[in-house]
Amino acid sequence: MDYFIVVVTTIAGLYFHGWLYVRMRRWMDRDLALSLAGADPGKRDFMLKRLEQARVEKVKRKELAGWLEREAAGYSG
Repeated sequence: MDYFIVVVTTIAGLYFHGWLYVRMRRWMDRDLALSLAGADPGKRDFMLKRLEQARVEKVKRKELAGWLEREAAGYSG
């Protein structure tokens, strides 16, 4: 019974840390997109849509900042 408690607690802890890691990455990506948009509400919506497109296209994390900067430069709103 003791081993069961240790295993369940360990698995729950690992799952929580993984979930938290993914959430933080998403928050950082969203913050990056919004910082590139500035205060313009139209550009903010545009950048959030571009971020979603980057996820669909599976843009690598190392390339995401440059990709978003290029998309922000192409905004004509």
